Amino acid sequence: MDLYSNLRPAQCFDALADFSSLKKDVVAGLDIMIVRELTSGIYFGEPRGIFEEGNQRVGINTQRYTESEIERVARSAFELARRRNNKVCSMEKANVMESGILWREVVQKVHDEEYPDVELSHMYADAGAMQLCRWPKQFDVIVTDNLFGDLLSDAAAMLTGSLGMLPSASLGAPMANGRPKALYEPVHGSAPDITGQGKANPIACILSFAMALRYSFDQGAEADRLEKAVEKVLADGARTADLLGEEGVTPLSTSEMGDAILGALDASL
Repeated sequence: MDLYSNLRPAQCFDALADFSSLKKDVVAGLDIMIVRELTSGIYFGEPRGIFEEGNQRVGINTQRYTESEIERVARSAFELARRRNNKVCSMEKANVMESGILWREVVQKVHDEEYPDVELSHMYADAGAMQLCRWPKQFDVIVTDNLFGDLLSDAAAMLTGSLGMLPSASLGAPMANGRPKALYEPVHGSAPDITGQGKANPIACILSFAMALRYSFDQGAEADRLEKAVEKVLADGARTADLLGEEGVTPLSTSEMGDAILGALDASL
């Protein structure tokens, strides 16, 4: 499907601000989006492998990007920023990597020629990781390559307090109907170790469906309603087992949390 643009939101609902490992005032109200290039970079570059070199083995992975691969994920980030707060921060390692130099040049070119209305900044990826921990609310949309996106999005995930809260979208080129090829899934995967026990937090899956409403079906208002229903349930104190932080609070099962969110959604009609 060539789903090259991986959208990884990191949103901290006010009711869960105490669950983050960072101070409440640092994460309360956090709403950032990391756009990770998903089909190229060091995970796919050639040559790769473990080879004999003299009397020892050497492991090789190749960081490789074409201009067109960078252009298309940059456009994805800029288009997304226009729906949000109109800010993009591009992260790479242009100080030590030629692929980073090309990345910075191409992102700047796409910005200057097609998206001059969007605020663009550049940051080295290691400094970006530090800033995510220092003051994450300075960011709106972060666009980065496959390797750095993998690392930075997982770091951002812990700002929200639980993997059970994190949706994701992977988007590709537009189809004949103008909508992108897409796949939506929770960041945490399928959690097979707790299958059938009613312990799983369904919120990441529900929020993934909200992303589908927004990006595949152009129903942003319905996505907003669903997200607000989740926020309402959490504000009312509903918690699954992964979100327990208070003594004496009984966790809701997977289906009970889902029913509570459906109830809040119905009440918003």
